[in-house]
Amino acid sequence: MRAREPLVVWLLFAVVALEIVVTYSRLPASELYHVTGSGVLGGLSRVLVFLNFPVALAAIATLAVCYERLPGRGWRVFAVVAALLSALVFWPGVVSQADLDARWVNVPAAVGVALAAAVTLSAQAVAVPAVVGDRVRLALATLALLAAPAWLAAELGFFLDGVPLLGRLYLSGEYMKQRAGLPPFPPAVHHGHHHGLDGVLLVTASLLLSRLLPTIRGRGLRQATAAYLALMLAYGFGNVANDFWLEQVVRRRWTSWSVPSVLSPQLTWAWGLVVAAAIVIWLVWFRGESGGLVVLGRPSAPPPPAVGGWRRGPGRR
Repeated sequence: MRAREPLVVWLLFAVVALEIVVTYSRLPASELYHVTGSGVLGGLSRVLVFLNFPVALAAIATLAVCYERLPGRGWRVFAVVAALLSALVFWPGVVSQADLDARWVNVPAAVGVALAAAVTLSAQAVAVPAVVGDRVRLALATLALLAAPAWLAAELGFFLDGVPLLGRLYLSGEYMKQRAGLPPFPPAVHHGHHHGLDGVLLVTASLLLSRLLPTIRGRGLRQATAAYLALMLAYGFGNVANDFWLEQVVRRRWTSWSVPSVLSPQLTWAWGLVVAAAIVIWLVWFRGESGGLVVLGRPSAPPPPAVGGWRRGPGRR
């Protein structure tokens, strides 16, 4: 059996990618966000951008937690290549919220994601029992998912208007009365994909993959991976907060203040909070995960040394 966490992460992204293809294929571009294409090609175009952001960010993390368990040097070379290609998403302009149509510059990171999926699924099995912090993981995942119902409906091309309970709890469709002589107001939550849902996916991926930190034996790789996952978790929640606050709080006219965007790294107080939160998560939680869990088919530790012709074991003193 393989470690379940990477499989679950890839499955989540695959399901959302399928939803994007279906929704962007059947709805006109005018009902979606910053795309111009429609039909199947329009759906595939938006999926290519989705593979860049946020999937490439999570792909790097899956490679890191699986790297030591890859079956040979060749697979590790592929892992490095996949990570480098996926990391191209960090280059400014590769993904722009103002233009979500696919471009040739999006192809390398998408290739990196495909390689990452193949590489991580080849990793050797690992025994991962209950990990300290699982209750906290469950609580944080639940918190992120509570923000997601309107985005999940939008992903499928629907509003929550008229849905029992959810339609009252979450703004989704029309939130302002139409006025004669003015163009129609956009819905509170547009159809299609939202960066708030990207945040939920990154939060979920970080929480799942962090369970594998104890399986990383190399201290340097383990701490670097822990820091990356901590930043991914804080960044994911930053995007959830930004999108949810705008659509569910500001558009109810409860306040005119908006949570600043953290989509792109900037020298702002909001990004300062993201980095500070990541440091706290790393110091207090992820850094403390210790190595040494059992990789199936390998001994967990070398046998004890022989002393005086006898091999010391747990039953000898």
